[in-house]
Amino acid sequence: METLPAIPWMIIAPLLIIQFILVVVALIDLSKIDRTNGPKLLWVFLIIFINIIGPILYFTVGRKQA
Repeated sequence: METLPAIPWMIIAPLLIIQFILVVVALIDLSKIDRTNGPKLLWVFLIIFINIIGPILYFTVGRKQA
């Protein structure tokens, strides 16, 4: 087990927290709006399975402007 390098939690933890917050905010926003660019189910999968980039894509491309 000593062959595994130590995990740098000081770097990884903030990224995980930011990712979690982005996913939660994007999913809440997606549930509140009526129309998106593309199917909502596709955006749910993109937000959940593409780390950090999925929620950012949703906020920049997925939200349909009025």
